Amino acid sequence: MFSDTCTPLRICALLACMACSPTQHEEGDNTPSPLTMVTESFYGTLSTGDSVKHFLLSNEKGMEVGIITYGGIITSIKVPDREGNIGEVTLGFDQLAGYEGTHPYFGALIGRYGNRIAEGRFSLNDMTYSLAVNNGPNHLHGGLKGFDKVIWEAESYREGEEVGVTLSYASVDMEEGYPGNLDVTVTYSLTPDNSLRIDYKASADASTVLNLTNHAYFNLKDAGESPILTHELSLKADSFTPIDKTLIPSGEFQPVEGTAFDFRKATQIGERIDADEEQITFGGGYDHNYVFTREGEGMEALGTVYEPSTGRLMEVLTTQPGVQFYTGNFLDGTLSGRNGIVYQKRTGFCLETQHFPDSPNQPNFPSTQLNPGETYQHSTMYRFSVK
Repeated sequence: MFSDTCTPLRICALLACMACSPTQHEEGDNTPSPLTMVTESFYGTLSTGDSVKHFLLSNEKGMEVGIITYGGIITSIKVPDREGNIGEVTLGFDQLAGYEGTHPYFGALIGRYGNRIAEGRFSLNDMTYSLAVNNGPNHLHGGLKGFDKVIWEAESYREGEEVGVTLSYASVDMEEGYPGNLDVTVTYSLTPDNSLRIDYKASADASTVLNLTNHAYFNLKDAGESPILTHELSLKADSFTPIDKTLIPSGEFQPVEGTAFDFRKATQIGERIDADEEQITFGGGYDHNYVFTREGEGMEALGTVYEPSTGRLMEVLTTQPGVQFYTGNFLDGTLSGRNGIVYQKRTGFCLETQHFPDSPNQPNFPSTQLNPGETYQHSTMYRFSVK
């Protein structure tokens, strides 16, 4: 089984770099760093007999990102702390069997529709479409076999000091109940400034709905060994979309001011997570869509998370109008992940940039309709640093 930690190719690159004189890769030198690379390897075989590939992206600052072709899953993100120690900051598994089994979408690409659609139904152009009901009375994250459970085609690239992999998938008409043949590409890119960029692009031959995202679980301290309650979160969001007890939004926009949902100033995640508020009760903590207070339609820095003990800081930049902030409320100690870590309640958080839940049934929300001749295109960046 392939390990995220090291490969023969990476060892060779490290040795080669150690043998270099200091002048061989100084600031201003256009020669690509030997530590900046993308490495492809065999990851494992699914129970269906399909082979799964693994791509390891790395840069000269020591950041590494692991991605597999099954579900487009991010298996690992490793970044430095303030002392320069490289450590894992996501939740996940050591082996493919963990990802093929039942788990809460660790690191996966989500589609066709990220988040929930009420009662698994929506209408489009005078037609009503029925989807799988796989989350209480509702449809969640694309259905029984969403994009998180398919094999993606993959092609790696390197452009100067940036490396990445482009994944592609052709979703056929009425797959999981969604209309139209859909062609999707998702590109993961690792940049020299320790940013993981995700670019989504899609087109369809018939009107459909689409809401793509990634479902990485983060813990900037210790990859899920301890709760994320002392992480400090800030979100550029003046409102959120309140939900009912089945986690479907009402269609309203509720101001965050004066509530447990106000993260306009950096606040510990755990400070108000058990507040005596109906919305907190419905979510079992935070499991809500925040409405970004945007200045335009382009890529904007709209959130940060800081972990004081390690000094790790993660910025979230996106073109999307919202983000689902989820605090791992349904992790319950039944899953053993990477290095045998047992994932307990609230040991990981998600910031899933997105359009809003149940938008096809909510006329007040930004539209998620994609028509023939149009291009769906969104980008999100997770930028890591220390302070």
